[in-house]
Amino acid sequence: MELTLLGTGAPEGLPRPDCPCATCATARGERARAATALLVDGALLLDLTPGAALAAARAGHSLTGVRQVLLTHPHDGPAVELPAGLPAAGRVPDGRELTLISGHRVRAVPMDSPGTGYEVTSPDGERLLYLPPGGAPAGLNGSPRAYDMVVGDVVGRPDGFARLRAAGAIGPATDVVAAHLDHDVPPGRELDRRLAAAGARAVPDGTTVVVGGFHEAPRIPRRTLVTGGARSGKSVEAERRLESFPDVLYVATGGSRGGDTEWAARVRLHRERRPASWRTEETCELVPLLTRDGPPLLIDCLSLWLADAMDGVGAWDDDTWAGSGERALRERVSELVGAVRATSRTVVAVTNEVGSGIVPADAGSRRYRDELGRLNAAFADECEHVLLVVAGQALVLRG
Repeated sequence: MELTLLGTGAPEGLPRPDCPCATCATARGERARAATALLVDGALLLDLTPGAALAAARAGHSLTGVRQVLLTHPHDGPAVELPAGLPAAGRVPDGRELTLISGHRVRAVPMDSPGTGYEVTSPDGERLLYLPPGGAPAGLNGSPRAYDMVVGDVVGRPDGFARLRAAGAIGPATDVVAAHLDHDVPPGRELDRRLAAAGARAVPDGTTVVVGGFHEAPRIPRRTLVTGGARSGKSVEAERRLESFPDVLYVATGGSRGGDTEWAARVRLHRERRPASWRTEETCELVPLLTRDGPPLLIDCLSLWLADAMDGVGAWDDDTWAGSGERALRERVSELVGAVRATSRTVVAVTNEVGSGIVPADAGSRRYRDELGRLNAAFADECEHVLLVVAGQALVLRG
C-alpha cells in the first residue's frame, strides 16, 4: 500500500495565516506544511484540503483515479472546492466498514474527541490507521495485531499514542508518522529529536511512503540524562521524552517534607502534569529499580539523590568526610553508575547544574557542588543521550 502525504500540517496549515509567532516565522521552504491530507494508492483520499490536486501533481500523482473521499473532521474555514471528477466527500459513521472498488477496506474508528479515524486495509493485508487532528481512538480493548503504519497527531495527543501502545496497536515495527503539525511544535531538528523519543518521525509534504515496507525506525535512546539550571524546563523536557509511552514509573527522590507548603506545591504541580497512567514511587533506592526489569523509569532528580547519599555517609561533617565519608560516597556513586551501565530498562534522569555561579562560602556546600559535578559526568558517560536545557530550550550534548 502506497501512501502520499499531500500535507502534514494542522487544518490552518503551517505557517498559520497572519500569525507572528516564532515557529510560523521560520516555517518556510521544507518547513512549511499544508493541511494534512493522505492519498492511498491513488484510489482513496483522506481529508479534502485546499490545493489537494496541485499538491498531488507536485508529488507526481493525479487525483483522477480517486474513488472515495473521506473526511476526518469538520472544515471550519471557507468551503473547499471539490476538484473536478472527484466523488463527493463524506464521513463514515463510527464502526461502519466500506469496501472500495480498488479492494481496500475502510473502517471508521470512534474517537475520544470530535472527528473520525479510519483504519485502511489494503488488498494485500497491510493496515494503516489515520487519526484526525487532536484525536485518539476511544475504548481501546486490545488489537489483534499492530498496525503497519499510524499517522496522527503525535505532538498534540501523546497520551493517545501511549494508549495505542498499551493496547498493542503500535508495536516495535509500526511506522509512526506525525501529522497535523501546528505552530506549537518546535521547529527544525528539535521536532525530529522529540518525535524520535516517541518512536515517530515527520516527513515533508509530498512524501510517498510504502505501508508495511522497510523504513529506518527512529532510534529511541535507552538512557537519557537531562541537566540544566533551576526552572530551566528540564523536568518538563524529561517528561516529554516518555509521554507517549504507557506505564512509566516516576521516581521522585525528593520525597515529602512535612510542613513545607512551598515544596508540597511543587510536588503537586509535578503530579498534576504527569499522564494519569504513570505510577510514582518516592525513594532514593535507585539501584534495585535499575537492576529489575520493568517499564521506563523517569528519575527526578539526581541532585536530591546525592543530598540523601551525603546525609547517609555523614559527608557534611569535615572530620567524617576525611575519615570515611568520602570513600563511602564514592562507593555509592560507583554502585549507581554501574547499575545504569547494566540496566535493561529505558531511563530518563534529571539533574541540576550548580557549578556555574558563586563559589559557596562553607565547605559542605562546596563539597556538594563538586560531588554533583562528578556524579553528573559519570552518569552522562553511561547515557546514549544527554541534553542541556537552557531557558526552556533543549541543547543536545550527546546523541
